[in-house]
Amino acid sequence: MRYLRLAPVLLVLGLVSGCAATAPAVPSTLHGDAAHPGQAQGWVETKLYFGLGLAGDASNGVGEQGWRAFLDAEVTPRFPDGLSVVDVYGQWQGKGQTAPERLRSKLLLIDYPDTAANRDKVEAIRAAWKKRTGDQSVLRVTQPAEVSF
Repeated sequence: MRYLRLAPVLLVLGLVSGCAATAPAVPSTLHGDAAHPGQAQGWVETKLYFGLGLAGDASNGVGEQGWRAFLDAEVTPRFPDGLSVVDVYGQWQGKGQTAPERLRSKLLLIDYPDTAANRDKVEAIRAAWKKRTGDQSVLRVTQPAEVSF
């Protein structure tokens, strides 16, 4: 009797998992565009976290105009095919600090073929920001990415 009550639940689970596994891929409309391939392997996504200054103190640190100037001078020339920027709130607690600093921040997302040249470009962006602002760090998170345009 217990098995009869479980049958509808098992049926629903089977249908849901089957739907997810067999969903057709939507084909790309960009054909012959090497920078934006229909399907790509060997790509990664890098997230870079930039602290702009203390939260609640817009007069301190890097403003929107300064960020855009950095983006135009250091990031876009290295990755002209596309990127994303998101306004985020961040916290950072440096060595020897007793409490975290609350920061206005930018999150830069870049998807690219995983090559030594592209990794060097990312490191150049991080170095340029630290040189420009005196910051100790730009957090980098890089993960494999399944890319389709």
